Amino acid sequence: MKRASVAALPAIFVMAFLALGYLWTARRAPVLTVATWSGTYGHAQTTAQIVPFARASGADVRLAVYDGGTDELARQVASRKYDWDVADLELPDAVAACDAGLLEPVDAATLPAGAGGMPAADDFVPGAIGRCWVASVVYSQVVAVAPVFFGDTAPAKLADFFDVKRFVGKRALNRSSAKFTLEMALLADGAAPEEIYAVLSTPQGVARALAKLDTIRGDLVWYSNVDEAKRMLAENRAVFAAMPNWAVFDADNRTPAALRKLNIIWDRQLYELEAFGIPRGDPRRKLASDFVRFATRTDNLAVMASWVPYGPARRSAGRRVGLNPDLRIAMAPYLPTSHFETAFAVDDEWWRRHGAGIDALWQAWLAKSR
Repeated sequence: MKRASVAALPAIFVMAFLALGYLWTARRAPVLTVATWSGTYGHAQTTAQIVPFARASGADVRLAVYDGGTDELARQVASRKYDWDVADLELPDAVAACDAGLLEPVDAATLPAGAGGMPAADDFVPGAIGRCWVASVVYSQVVAVAPVFFGDTAPAKLADFFDVKRFVGKRALNRSSAKFTLEMALLADGAAPEEIYAVLSTPQGVARALAKLDTIRGDLVWYSNVDEAKRMLAENRAVFAAMPNWAVFDADNRTPAALRKLNIIWDRQLYELEAFGIPRGDPRRKLASDFVRFATRTDNLAVMASWVPYGPARRSAGRRVGLNPDLRIAMAPYLPTSHFETAFAVDDEWWRRHGAGIDALWQAWLAKSR
């Protein structure tokens, strides 16, 4: 998820790290360690959440950088030697960690209200408050469209990805996993959003999704990473590509001009979440909970989304997102939560239970395409 390219470190980040360094040396307690990601995302989180919390609480906030997964979290909980007090987790990892008993439970009633007094349970997007996690940002799988002329009607619906008669050209998909692609196929085939995973839980439902993909089999091309997908669009090897929304932002603003200004079909975007979790048994869990409540307030999430193309997990934060301080462009058009009318929540708990069986069917279907 955090694979977006990194712009030059602006002066405000330097100031933020200097300020954080001052806090590290000037105070000895209480100590809080937040594990997060490197690059642009980590810088944004430092500016929007970590440094402001350190200043507001007087805590000695320290940063740890990691690259996903739950192995290190499991080691710390098992040994009761905690190097982290808060971890910024991709939702599949948060679900896995919660199921394994590695995270503290979350009491949604303790989360602050949103702007205007909206209760947190109503302010956060669906799925953002879990048994053991509180989401911070939203990212999505969308359909990117190359800047080509299709005639009087431009593609705007997910179903257009499957309409090879009206919108001629190759469609690029990621061959590494059936996740996202099967949901796309069923949604485009008319399955009700609330029934998608019930349908996919049956052999007939998986067959239905694969049959929908069969209708465009001759127009599919495959990629292994998002950089390859962006090149396919730039080089006219594909006119559509299913890819993360942050990759479209990168193509528009952080790559050579040949890749710029892709259009986005937001209809039936497939969204996931980035979430905070607190290691189970952490002796500093009270301070960690204070940080999570602070970091997921409306204003802090709005600042975060001003830096990176991930939508705030609170609805009330969307109206407060401004220009990107580095690029001086409006961020709202790139945020999933700005186009949430038909957004579909990916069920990572379902994929955790059924993923292995689905992958076997997916690989067999792919073999027929070769």
